[in-house]
Amino acid sequence: MTAVDNSAGEVDMDNDFLWWRDGVIYQIYPRSFVDSNADGIGDLQGIRSKLDYLQGLGIDAIWLSPIFPSPDVDFGYDVSNYLDIDPKFGTLEEFQQLVEDCHQRGIRVILDLVLNHTSDQHPWFVESRSSRDNPKNDWYLWKDPSPNGGPPNNWQSVFGGSGWEYEARRGQYYFHMFYKEQPDVNWRNPAVREELVNVFRFWAERGVDGFRLDVFNDYFKDAGFRDNPAKLGLRPFDRQQHIHDVSQPEMMPLLKEIRSVLDSYPQRYAVGETFLGEDQAKTAASYCGSERLHAAFNFSFTHCKWDAGQFLRAIQHWENSLGDDAWPTYVLNNHDVRRSASRYARGEDDRRLKVAAAMLLTLRGTPYLYYGEEIGMRDIKVGRSEIQDPIGKHYWPFFIGRDGCRSPMQWNAAKHAGFSQATPWLKVNPNHATRNVESQQNDPRSLYHFYRNLIQLRKDLPALRQGMFLPLVHEPRYILAYLRQTQTQTVLVALNFSRRRLPLMLSGRMITGQPWKLALSSREDARAELSGTRLDLAPYEASIYAVNE
Repeated sequence: MTAVDNSAGEVDMDNDFLWWRDGVIYQIYPRSFVDSNADGIGDLQGIRSKLDYLQGLGIDAIWLSPIFPSPDVDFGYDVSNYLDIDPKFGTLEEFQQLVEDCHQRGIRVILDLVLNHTSDQHPWFVESRSSRDNPKNDWYLWKDPSPNGGPPNNWQSVFGGSGWEYEARRGQYYFHMFYKEQPDVNWRNPAVREELVNVFRFWAERGVDGFRLDVFNDYFKDAGFRDNPAKLGLRPFDRQQHIHDVSQPEMMPLLKEIRSVLDSYPQRYAVGETFLGEDQAKTAASYCGSERLHAAFNFSFTHCKWDAGQFLRAIQHWENSLGDDAWPTYVLNNHDVRRSASRYARGEDDRRLKVAAAMLLTLRGTPYLYYGEEIGMRDIKVGRSEIQDPIGKHYWPFFIGRDGCRSPMQWNAAKHAGFSQATPWLKVNPNHATRNVESQQNDPRSLYHFYRNLIQLRKDLPALRQGMFLPLVHEPRYILAYLRQTQTQTVLVALNFSRRRLPLMLSGRMITGQPWKLALSSREDARAELSGTRLDLAPYEASIYAVNE
């Protein structure tokens, strides 16, 4: 791997750096990052102990998967109190210390808000289910049985079975898009709406910089509770067109209200997890804008095979879907999908992962990293008796759940990978003996250092943060090549997805007539300067060149 001092770079004199737009965001799954008190579960003090590591990596913000009190039916995505910290992670005071420590290092903090549903142990639901005439009677989605005594309509749960659960105390059903222990709240109730919007204020007052909104476009359901039309699909959930239980028009006024609250604080941010949608890119884009969300996730990369053409089509479709006031995000990994290292890498070879990293960190948009991505963590193999994820238990052996991508962070070669002194809540990948942070920090050719150099390159080259995206190969088979360009700087990114050496043919005065200087390469002997009409790319090479106008 070759990193070159950026003689083609320039100082960003206008100081126009906006953390959520131009920075790199790092997702932490708190249960699996660092355990500071030897109970086998990661915690806030553990995260605090690794802030120097995160600062050294160069990231600009951390996104914490839910840390609110929860009975953990869905590992934190079933919240029983929005205004406190789960004791297994720490205290509200320790969270405040974490925020302050992050800010001292120039790191922003994003919280994961799960506002579509609560835990069935939340005091709101405990009261709501107790009778039909309590003060919180309509804080959730209650309906009488159908004439035959069954569920009110045909809506399904994404985690299996009917979306309706009968409650004998009320003689009614309540709706749950996910587990039955996660009842959906009634956003149409003004009191519910006020309580949940105030959650943003509560945490913003405590210095939280941004919010990731879990399945945000599921907040509202059809007011008439009409059946979803049928379609072909494997699971019952997939055999419906989800037009009445998601993406309702009432979402837009709510987003305007939430955005108004966020805009009353300096540089606050909201990014939404887009749920369902026939065309996820267009669905996500429709919720972004000046009076909507700052950004929304499009997960197309997590579905792409190792194919340059597939990635380019996903990029172009995303770019074409976004309006002028919307900003893209890109993600290869998160807590719900198989790790990109397990999807793309062959054995322990990281060359493909360097290509993927170079793509992710040089596109126009905000890149999101997932803990351990920077060292190429692979999914763990989980036997039936080891499954923790309830959805894996339900669908085994057709789907083994999401435990594979949630294994403890691999800090060193010690027992339990330096994650904990106790047995971890989820087993550690056996490859931690050779694949860990400590060993990769000591190897300048490692994937870790390549990520670190890429992140620094984004800071050094304004074109990588705010430049236009211009593809050079329009129907690629093996090479993805593009320019990122501002008025004063152009960056050329060349990515070889093939195991063979291949030429990238260059043409046009904008390219061949420029004094290109190498900024970064995954190849040890990459050309320091680029001239002529041909760039030979080694197998799985990622090289980046820059020039000032």
